[in-house]
Amino acid sequence: MSIRACGTFRRAIAVAAATIAVFTASPSGLSGQQPAPPKLVVIVVVDQLRADYLDWYGGNFTAGLQRLMRDGAIFTKAAYPYLNTVTCAGHATIGTGTFPYRHGMILNNWFDRKTGKAPYCTDDPEMSEISYNGLSSVQGDSAKRLLVPAIGEQIMTRGGRSVAVSLKPRSAVTLVGHKATSVLWFDDRGGWTTSTAFTDGPVPFVRQFIDANAITADYDKVWDRSLPPAAYQGEDEVPSEGITSGWTRSFPHPLGQPGGKPDAQFYGRWQRSPFADEYVARLAMASIDALQLGRRDATDFIGISFSGVDGVGHVFGPRSHEIQDMLIRLDRTVGQLLDHLDKTVGVGNYVIGFSADHGVAEIPDQVGAGRVASKTVIETLQNVLVPALGPGTHVANSSYTNIYLSDAARVRLKNDAKLRGRALDALRSIEGIKYAWWGEELGTESARKSSDPVRRAAALSHHPERSGDLIIAPAEKWILSTSTTTHGTHYQYDQRVPVLLFGASVRPGRYVGAATPADITPTLAAIAHVPIAPTDGRVLKEALK
Repeated sequence: MSIRACGTFRRAIAVAAATIAVFTASPSGLSGQQPAPPKLVVIVVVDQLRADYLDWYGGNFTAGLQRLMRDGAIFTKAAYPYLNTVTCAGHATIGTGTFPYRHGMILNNWFDRKTGKAPYCTDDPEMSEISYNGLSSVQGDSAKRLLVPAIGEQIMTRGGRSVAVSLKPRSAVTLVGHKATSVLWFDDRGGWTTSTAFTDGPVPFVRQFIDANAITADYDKVWDRSLPPAAYQGEDEVPSEGITSGWTRSFPHPLGQPGGKPDAQFYGRWQRSPFADEYVARLAMASIDALQLGRRDATDFIGISFSGVDGVGHVFGPRSHEIQDMLIRLDRTVGQLLDHLDKTVGVGNYVIGFSADHGVAEIPDQVGAGRVASKTVIETLQNVLVPALGPGTHVANSSYTNIYLSDAARVRLKNDAKLRGRALDALRSIEGIKYAWWGEELGTESARKSSDPVRRAAALSHHPERSGDLIIAPAEKWILSTSTTTHGTHYQYDQRVPVLLFGASVRPGRYVGAATPADITPTLAAIAHVPIAPTDGRVLKEALK
């Protein structure tokens, strides 16, 4: 047998083994006669949903979120095990069942040493946007940088239809992967869009829906609290909260301005309102109907990501009346989605995996902490490197936790342990920075299995070809940003998110075993009897009937 034939044979064996692994862990591998698998796999992600939101604010839920919590299987200790708890990394983890060291989406954007730029994780200069609202064509998005297949594309490969809808391209694309029947996101310039990576032109049913449901119809809407003020915790107006264009720190929040017309500020406010999530849900339901998802012979997939909570949380913080009302309204929106699935797809014919891409920190001003600006990080390193290397820019880029050095600086620090130690010590001396690592130390299997949970978290976020030369992490409650608040750390408020299963073959209850959002894809695939590529997650068998 030739070397090439041997390689082909080994790959075939590997694929077969992966397929067997999925099926032996699936319900079909259990004793007794099993029900027919559901025909629709659904993933619902809420951007920036802390796990404790369900406890803090769940008393005001009366519809969809309440139903998921009551009739679903919820893993009460679920959390991401890695450091970079951000949108692209989280959605890619949920969509592929793997962690950033493997799927490659280490941050929302990272520095590309070849181009000298830091594009967003789904940017693809070889593709073009396809606008449904007549916007001029710009650079498109794709899953080009996603290094492993997502569940949507794997279902599509086996004859299913695959759909994803979100305000953000990085939230939609990473759930479906490299190919899809329909992928939609919102262009900040004011319209819905897709990319030539997924279609040659506008999808007819999508165009029909968007033409009949103009976002500009929301211009005169005012977002106010949906319950009496006494139903909300804390105060409405808090000085440490942020302000977004055209709004104050207290309700009501008008979307438009008297005598004005839709502009960039309006679209920004709309995306930070519950009306955007409501629109996403309506678009998802229209997709289910038009494509007959879950009503065909093949298994279909839809991924839905609600981004409104994230937009509001960054500005107003996790204790605000705005966050509380967003969740109250999202509860109703999810309720409408569940009712629609019951009516059109049928109870028992769909299964849902529900989670979030990350949590969020308290507003630092409210908890005695602070903020670390990237400018401070760069200046601190420069002060160490210039005396040793001479004048020049030795820090090429600082992307959140990842710091990229110039080629000369990287080689010098790699070969000079004393200078490397001084650089790391200098970073740790910055107020608000607690941890600093030399990147190469994290790109090993031993680091990913470290008994030190913080080191392990950093290693699981580290990709040798994409991560920085130096990696930092803040002290607890501190943020690496100048915004009101943010996320992206290994602390519980960022890592702990809901992991919840609902629908076909799911055994309702509260489960205290270890779980991560990477478990969602292998579990849904097992329930639907869909073979998938190997994952870092496990099938949550304890929650299956």
